[in-house]
Amino acid sequence: MRFSLKLNQNREFQRAYRRGKVLSHPLLVTYYLKGRRGRNRIGITTSRKIGGAVQRNRARRIILAAYRQLEGELTPGYELVFVARTKTTTVKSTDIYRVMRKQLLKAGMIREDAV
Repeated sequence: MRFSLKLNQNREFQRAYRRGKVLSHPLLVTYYLKGRRGRNRIGITTSRKIGGAVQRNRARRIILAAYRQLEGELTPGYELVFVARTKTTTVKSTDIYRVMRKQLLKAGMIREDAV
């Protein structure tokens, strides 16, 4: 079951960049802010620095796979933007999962009953 919605418009990403808090790691950068809805909304950004279309799509897929594993544990009502780094394409989704989980725990988004 999918609980999250997508961030689609540029202004939604810009709001996360400007008003959101940021957590950084060599594999993944996470911007988050409290949303206006009762559901989580996510966006994934990959720049051309990462590589060609194949590498960028791989980065998106592994970030999304890691997020889907964590989705049930998250407190609803946040907007998240995940930014892929250059090293993201060289690792597996389980590595991204560990980094993402640590970042979201630090942000206080993972429910206590899920830990």
